[in-house]
Formats: sequence, C-alpha cells, structure tokens
Amino acid sequence: MSAAEHALASSAGIPLSEQGPAATRVVAGFGFWLFLLSDILIFAALFAVYSVLSDETAGGPSGADLFDRKHVFIETLCLLASSVTCGFGTLAVQRAQVSSVYFWMALTFLLGGAFLGLELGEFRDMLARGAGPSHSAFLSAFFALVGTHGLHVTLGLCWMIVMLLQVATLGFRPMVGRRFFCFGLFWHALDIVWVGVFTIVYLGAR
Repeated sequence: MSAAEHALASSAGIPLSEQGPAATRVVAGFGFWLFLLSDILIFAALFAVYSVLSDETAGGPSGADLFDRKHVFIETLCLLASSVTCGFGTLAVQRAQVSSVYFWMALTFLLGGAFLGLELGEFRDMLARGAGPSHSAFLSAFFALVGTHGLHVTLGLCWMIVMLLQVATLGFRPMVGRRFFCFGLFWHALDIVWVGVFTIVYLGAR
C-alpha cells in the first residue's frame, strides 16, 4: 500500500492494524533498526566478557603495559572524523549532489581505512611482543572485542564501495537513498561502540 493509500485509509477511519502492509521505507527502516539492536547486543556481550576477564593476565602483560594511548587517541580521532564526513555525505545524497557524495564518502573511506590500518598496526606490535590472544584470558577478550569492531569497520568500507557504485549506476533512486541512510546508521553505531571501547578498554586499563 502506498503512502497516499495509507493516508486515504486513515482518513476513512480504518484502524491501523487493518490498513495493510506498511510502506517500503517503513519496513526497511524497522528491519535495519532490529539488525542494529542485535549487533549492539553482540557488543554488549563482548564488553561484559572483557570486563570479567580484564584482570586475568596469567602473569603476563596487562593493558597498561601494552596500550599506547596516544596511538589509540589518533585512531579515535580518525573514526570520529569519519562519522562527521559520513553525515555530510548522507546529506549530499538527500540533495542529489553527486560530486559532494563522492567527495565526502571518499574522505570517510580514507579516514576509516586509516583507523583500520592503525588498529592492525597495534595488533601486529602486540603479536610481535608475544601478547597474542592465546597468551591470557585478558588478551583473548581484548582481541575478540576490538577485532570484532575492526571486522565491522572492514565490512562498512566494503559496503561504502558498493553504495558508491550504486550511485554511479542507479543514480539517486529512493531505494539508494534508503540504503545510504541505513549505511549512515551503521557507521555512526560503530563510532558509538568505539567510544565505549576507548573508554572501557584503553582509558580503563590498569
């Protein structure tokens, strides 16, 4: 049922439960919010596991021994800045400004790629020092939490490329706009999760 038909049904006094299927944008938006909530639950479980195991170092190095907070602060700045550029890119999609979409999303991709590169560098340095995920429960929980977030960022970068290809081939059709909106929600959710990681894991290291 189209939006016009829904409005007509509402004006005729038909109850909402009897007006038929919701509009596509409503169904897509609702479904994506459910996906995000399920993803947040996964991260909540990983945060809980990390909180329980953060002191279980098995006599090995702790977070305070391993983490370079300046390095992680630069990572954080890259990801937060990418959230701003992603917001501008989403606005450009709403205004059907092709060049602006490419510009802002390219910046988002570069900042997200920089974040990922810095994170992989941190993992490489820790592994070189013998602080791998099998060394202690603390490190297993750390790599599970931060690695899962990094995997989400990687998938987000791939999704971004697909969306730009859709803009190039399909233009600014309504479905493309809906998909860009969902991508924006996903990317901002990753930023929120990372703020939690930065605060609990890195700033809370002892």
